[in-house]
Amino acid sequence: MERAGSAAWMKYGPVVSLFVVFLAVWFRAPYDEMLDDRLDTVLSSLLRAERKVGRSSVARPKVAIGFGGCVDLIVDGVSLLKKIGLPPTDQPLHHDYIQSADQLAESFAYFFAPGAAAERFMLNDTLFSELVEASRDLPGNRWSVGGNAPAMAGRMATEGCDVLLGGSFSTDFTDVLSQHITVAGNTVEEPDIHLILEYPSGASWGRYTSRRANRYIIHSDDHNPYLASMEEFAQKLIDFKPDLLVVGGLQMMDNFPFQTGEREALLSRLAYLLTSSSPHIGVHFEMASFVEESLMKDLLHYVVPYADSLGMNEQELPNLLSLLKGSNITVLSDPNPRVATVLDQMREVYRIMNQRHSDASAPEASGRKPLTRLHVHTLAFQAMIVTRGSQWKNTMSATAKASLTANRHVCGSNDINPTKARLIMDDSFSVSRQEGSQRIPLQESRPVSCWEEENYEICVAPVLVCTEVYQTAGGGDNISAAGLVLQI
Repeated sequence: MERAGSAAWMKYGPVVSLFVVFLAVWFRAPYDEMLDDRLDTVLSSLLRAERKVGRSSVARPKVAIGFGGCVDLIVDGVSLLKKIGLPPTDQPLHHDYIQSADQLAESFAYFFAPGAAAERFMLNDTLFSELVEASRDLPGNRWSVGGNAPAMAGRMATEGCDVLLGGSFSTDFTDVLSQHITVAGNTVEEPDIHLILEYPSGASWGRYTSRRANRYIIHSDDHNPYLASMEEFAQKLIDFKPDLLVVGGLQMMDNFPFQTGEREALLSRLAYLLTSSSPHIGVHFEMASFVEESLMKDLLHYVVPYADSLGMNEQELPNLLSLLKGSNITVLSDPNPRVATVLDQMREVYRIMNQRHSDASAPEASGRKPLTRLHVHTLAFQAMIVTRGSQWKNTMSATAKASLTANRHVCGSNDINPTKARLIMDDSFSVSRQEGSQRIPLQESRPVSCWEEENYEICVAPVLVCTEVYQTAGGGDNISAAGLVLQI
């Protein structure tokens, strides 16, 4: 009987298998077509929302952006660690800064598995140099202009702005910048190098597998922590007369070995620059990966109160909120948060910041500003809160543009290919985690959802997540810059 059954399977088995495959393809094809149609509709709708705001053919908005810049050396992170013979650690650990190869392995593993972005200062110059040299010979490495301020400047110049960029760069660096970018700062012989350890979703390192594509950045800067361009930047600012002032790159100060009082003096000068600018000029502060609590507290004193717009990602939002509520810094948060969670955190940041502004004595006289714009960019979606009646306009279109820019930057192409994208945002989302909160469905023909609450408007847009990652580093800077362009 067994031989008969075996013979029958050998005779008919291939036919059955082929039939099963045929059925799978038959039923799968309509599903794939439905997904393709959905992505096409979302893409065309986002593009239509972006185009609702026409770019002026005459006046280019003027944006001043500081501070700093570097040269990014972008490599595959796992390949680099393998090349230098650094084995996967058994103990993922958070470190405020990196002093040894073991700490690098522990810190990389800590952020690699959840796929969370991180940036750390490396005190060990010798180890950093060894990593740079190993990266130079690594197949597929790339060099590019780096740093928060230059990344935002490049995006804004591309999107039609004239930019004043504050930073100390080498001549090779300035030669590759857009003709619409004017540099204010000293010339340096050798620019700072940042090592960008990129990794795709599903990458493996020992027993660790990354949940999403991201990057781990290490640097050993000599120039950027000192905001060396600030004086010349302040002088040129007077004649430049910007429509918007942007501050970023301050994470270079994180765990840097300043002399006592040196950092506070620099930030005090920055606060003076912000307060001495015209009250009619919007000020945007772009957050970053901060882990030194004392620096964050300094920023809450010297910088944040003088900005009326804040930009950050899903890691930086709960970090800021935790500190505002008197708790410790949150080093690692959910890299794929739900919309309702992010919106609740945004509302709370907005409320606390504006309560602090109201409680301050004569805030306008001191140059303090209420928070009127808050932009959070995540892998799955973009979210904005904008005060009604404030100077920020075109919130719906700006949210759409931020969403599209996320795909353009990460895929490395201005043309968005829906076959290289997917939607990971839910088909509907709650506007809050509170019980009984309204749910909003994702409508393919109108993917940007906007509604009003209290004294502000909220807009949420899905991201067409790039499935063939070219580069994640600089993503937040490009996204924030693109969103701002349509709102000034």
